[in-house]
Amino acid sequence: MSLSRIVLSSRRTVELAELRMSSTYGGLLEGYPCKLINDRKVRGLRREAEQTFSFAPVHLVTPLREYPERTGGAFGPVEVLPSVACTGVFRSTAVAPELDPVLHRSALIVVWFQHVPDVPSGEDADPALRGIRWEELAQDFEL
Repeated sequence: MSLSRIVLSSRRTVELAELRMSSTYGGLLEGYPCKLINDRKVRGLRREAEQTFSFAPVHLVTPLREYPERTGGAFGPVEVLPSVACTGVFRSTAVAPELDPVLHRSALIVVWFQHVPDVPSGEDADPALRGIRWEELAQDFEL
């Protein structure tokens, strides 16, 4: 059973099997959101996904970065990522057409950021998430 189904721009339907969400800036005790902090957050989230879900490739959806008109400091201008960091395990039918569809599936671990803590679903999911090139990125596996 999946948490939701997303229709990619390619018209392929993928199932969200597992979803982990966290506050992008949870635990930021000092300072302010800036490029240095954000780059570390993005790298750390990707590295954690690669270690936790080593059975499939990991893809990072490049996050949108906003630059509000607030005064920065020693680390440069204020740079803000969307407030929710997400890691999802997605599955679909096999990518290779010669594989038996009953015995094979494909999987991809996706890291992305979004503004609200909602489970992405259907054709209403974020366009960047729906734009994943599944056939190029996912890996087939045997059930």
